[in-house]
Amino acid sequence: MGLDTTHGCWNGAYSAFYRWRIHLAEAAGLPPLKLMEGFFRKGEVLSDPFAIASIGLSKEIGIPSLDDIYRGLPIKWKCLKPDILHELLWHSDCEGDILWEVCSQLANRLVELLPNISEEHQVTTKRFIKGLLEAYSLQENVEFH
Repeated sequence: MGLDTTHGCWNGAYSAFYRWRIHLAEAAGLPPLKLMEGFFRKGEVLSDPFAIASIGLSKEIGIPSLDDIYRGLPIKWKCLKPDILHELLWHSDCEGDILWEVCSQLANRLVELLPNISEEHQVTTKRFIKGLLEAYSLQENVEFH
């Protein structure tokens, strides 16, 4: 059992899809997905060193109270500069679709990120790009199942 999409964009485990999107957000310079609307869970933030660093917790400024930390979380997607990458990062991992009209823009954004993407995720990203471009050329949405 796992995530399947049309046009060959993705076929694999939900957990791998989640890890890939975490990597894409990092490559794009976005906050960790664990801090974002739709992903945030209170108890997980303090166990993630990257998330802690992203919200400014350090020995120099002291450790704020949990209430202070959670007051600004989760980060709302609308607070970030609009980026077509959000269509993929915020998307459900088990249903819905990416509209064909945005597939070309999303593919181009992923191409821009390729230099920042680890070798481990290059093949996956290129496969997703290829599927997005196919869907766009056929004017068909990328469907998630």
